[in-house]
Amino acid sequence: MKLQHYIGGLEGLPEPLHLEKRVFVEDWEKRIFGIHVALMALSKHLGSALPQYPIAEVATAFDDKWTWADLRISAEAMNPFDYFKFRYYEKWLGGITQFLVDKGYLTADELAARIDALPLRQEVASSSDADGIDAQVLAYLRMGDSPRRDVAHPKFAVGDTVRIADVPAGPHTRLPGFLRGRLGTVTRIFEGDYAYFNHTADGIGDPMPNYLVEFTAAELWGSGAEDDRQTVCAELYEAYLKGVE
Repeated sequence: MKLQHYIGGLEGLPEPLHLEKRVFVEDWEKRIFGIHVALMALSKHLGSALPQYPIAEVATAFDDKWTWADLRISAEAMNPFDYFKFRYYEKWLGGITQFLVDKGYLTADELAARIDALPLRQEVASSSDADGIDAQVLAYLRMGDSPRRDVAHPKFAVGDTVRIADVPAGPHTRLPGFLRGRLGTVTRIFEGDYAYFNHTADGIGDPMPNYLVEFTAAELWGSGAEDDRQTVCAELYEAYLKGVE
C-alpha cells in the first residue's frame, strides 16, 4: 500500500513541492474536468441514485458507469513513475483515456491518429442539445448525486475506542495506510449511512455508518512524535473499524 494507493502521503520524492492554488492552470484542464462531469452525468448508475435521473431517456452513446471512484481507480492504475510525474489533471486525462479505450469507445490507434491530426491550438466545438444531453449534464452539475442513505445503524458510539483493521489490500482503498492497526477514539457519528460508488476488496461499497476517529500523535508516530499533544482525525467507514475489548 505504499506507492500511489498510500493515502497517507509519501516522503523522499525527488520532485519539488508545488503550491499552485489555481483550480485550472491551463485551458485544456477545464475540458478534462468537463469530460469527467459529462461522463458522470450520463452514467448508468444514476437511474438508482439519489436523486434519481431519467437517464434511460437520454439518447447517449455512453452505456457504462462512471463515478468519482472510477476516476480514482483509473488514475491509480497508472504506472507509479508516471503517476508521480504528472500533474493533477494529467492523471485525470490518463485515467479517463484508459477507461474509454478499455471499454471500446475508442482504440489506441484512433487516439494516436487524432493526436497527430490536432493543431497545437483548437477552437472548442459548439454543442448540440438535440438529444437532451446538455440538459442532463447541467442538471447533474447542479444537483449531483449523494451516497447518503437515511437509514443508520452504527455499531460504535461516541467515546468508543476502536482499532483500525488490517483490511485486505486491493487496487483501491479509502483507508490511509498509516492508520492500519492503530487505536483511536470515535468522536462523531455522521448522520445516515453512506455507500461507496464501487465495491472494493477492503469491504466498502454498501451503505454503512461513517465515523470521525481521533488518533494521538504518540499512537501514530510513537517516539517519533514531535508533540504528543497533537491529534489526527480521520473520517472512516465502519468496515475499517474493529471493537476493542
